Amino acid sequence: MMTTDPFALFDSWFAEAQASEPNDPNAMALATVGGDGQPSVRMVLLKGHGPEGFVFYTNRESRKAGELGEGAKAALLFHWKSLRRQVRIEGPVSQVSDAESDAYFASRSRDSQLGAWASDQSRPLDARGTFEARYEDVGARFEGSEVPRPPHWGGYRVTPERIEFWQDRAHRLHERRLFVRHGDSWSEGLLYP
Repeated sequence: MMTTDPFALFDSWFAEAQASEPNDPNAMALATVGGDGQPSVRMVLLKGHGPEGFVFYTNRESRKAGELGEGAKAALLFHWKSLRRQVRIEGPVSQVSDAESDAYFASRSRDSQLGAWASDQSRPLDARGTFEARYEDVGARFEGSEVPRPPHWGGYRVTPERIEFWQDRAHRLHERRLFVRHGDSWSEGLLYP
């Protein structure tokens, strides 16, 4: 029988991390797998969360986006060193709506908006100056107007099927709580450390 809602527990831990982590408490490792079976992991920033899933944004022509195609699954990892805690999340991935992507893009700084237009994320770059020149060109293009969301940029949502909460304990006798989704409900259990 589940004694705790995993999303309420995540909210509590995340609030503590926001109060204690010196940098980017919303940073999470995103693990994907390419069509060749090669795993890949990188840090991204959590930009929304709740029972429907955990949301981040990126260039949809990047390597990670290519690995998040139809039917893809992903894993997320939050590591809050100051709290000696981790949260692991696994589940299928879907794109967020255009309206949700538009709303988040509009909340970004203008420089970040321009950067989204200027970057061919994950593609080879001949020289840093090339990217900087593209950034300046995009700035001139949108001078005096709002910067719209590029059509190749948007959000992804990982809908959790498994959420594990790991708490460091003395003598490496750590506590691991695992929540597993079963349709619309969750089961909870413990794992050996």
